[in-house]
Amino acid sequence: ASILVIINFVITLTLMSSLAAHDYHAEIVPLWDWFAFIGDFHIPWAMQIDTLSVTMLAVITGVGALIHIYAIGYMHGDEGFARFFAYLNLFIFFMIILVTGNNYLMLFVGWEGVGLCSFLLIGFWFDRKHGVGLANSRAARKAFIANRVGDAAMILAMILTFWVFGTLEFEPVFAHAIEMFEAHEEIMLFGMSFQLGAVLSAITALFLIGATGKSAQLPLYIWLPDAMAGPTPVSALIHAATMVTSGIYLIVRSNVLFEIVRESNYLLFNVISTNDLVALIGASTALWAGLIAFTQWDVKKVLAYSTVSQLGFMIAAVGMGAYVAGMFHLITHALFKALLFMGSGSIIHGMEHGHHHYLDHHGGHGDDHHGGHDDFDPQDMRTMGGLRHKMPWTFWTYIVGTLALAGIFPFAGFWSKDEILAHASWNQTALAGEWIYPVVYVLLTLAAFCTAFYMGRQIKMVFFGEPRSEVV
Repeated sequence: ASILVIINFVITLTLMSSLAAHDYHAEIVPLWDWFAFIGDFHIPWAMQIDTLSVTMLAVITGVGALIHIYAIGYMHGDEGFARFFAYLNLFIFFMIILVTGNNYLMLFVGWEGVGLCSFLLIGFWFDRKHGVGLANSRAARKAFIANRVGDAAMILAMILTFWVFGTLEFEPVFAHAIEMFEAHEEIMLFGMSFQLGAVLSAITALFLIGATGKSAQLPLYIWLPDAMAGPTPVSALIHAATMVTSGIYLIVRSNVLFEIVRESNYLLFNVISTNDLVALIGASTALWAGLIAFTQWDVKKVLAYSTVSQLGFMIAAVGMGAYVAGMFHLITHALFKALLFMGSGSIIHGMEHGHHHYLDHHGGHGDDHHGGHDDFDPQDMRTMGGLRHKMPWTFWTYIVGTLALAGIFPFAGFWSKDEILAHASWNQTALAGEWIYPVVYVLLTLAAFCTAFYMGRQIKMVFFGEPRSEVV
């Protein structure tokens, strides 16, 4: 399973080299006609190889390969070892379909596939004892249901797109939209005439709802923290390289439609444009999740809320039209967040090992590898402290990931986060009449300070001070 993902990463590097050699000219690789049996209507199963898709492939397969290798050791000895890697490979497969498809229907197949795989992986330990299995199953159902809300909006968006443009392929849809915008054409729907800006505002608003589900933004962020119920490699894969990046990819891929809405100056309910709504939701989520992270004691839940917060930065960036900055932060976040989650897995394993060692020397006995008969929680930071002496390698790698997440110079997170803040600052200066950009800038700036605080708190509680339990 790991070898397959590594091979995919090597193929991705080859594609990147080929794109560079051909001046980054996009290529459509048709495989077969998927739907071709209803008159002239057909939807091809084809791959779109361009800068965006190859960038996403590099993140998915590169980080995914590292997580697969890490999972070999982490899941060693687990009864569901083979099943786990089957699900993990299927997850990567559907993400590849999502980012390489050349039409919205292929994207939706991958979109639904990663939703299914997340359900299977979050609830992977459904058979654990003492109520743990039931809690894991509930977390999986919560993720599945929350994502169905976004999926319903995605279906409506695709229906409306096909109704207006007669196709779901990206390039024809975008080209037709540009032609209609330049010709000031109006669209007939339900026997009424609508401006293109109004129709595209509806489509992009539905895309936004879909993105809030997959990328865990307000108000549909509630499923992501509970996704910690799955094994740590699952948390790393979902939070870093795969599922949560889907919503960002959808908006960036549909940037032509979003930019036409921006140029048309159409306001939803005469209040706010879709683009500004995207930016506001992203910035609000970034701060809200950062504040919630202050209150968490679970080492993985702090990282979970930090993921929600950083996704807010990305959503805010693409809402402001800073697509490159948003993608840049997506890449850097995938790297340092995977590092942090794998580090947290090392911490949890160390605490579990210490717990079993403690029981063995005090006449007790452990129950199973991932839970015991007592109330000990290996993820509770209140039972940790002083681990830098016990786990020096984990400590230093965790420090690197933390500095990157907090946006400390010269680590990767500094450059990507600073680019987003710079764009927000420039927008509030250049567009003085717009109220939205000063608000977005303030929210993102506060969120950046929150990130440094809750990660510093986690480092102190886990690695510094005196041990707060016999287990350490």
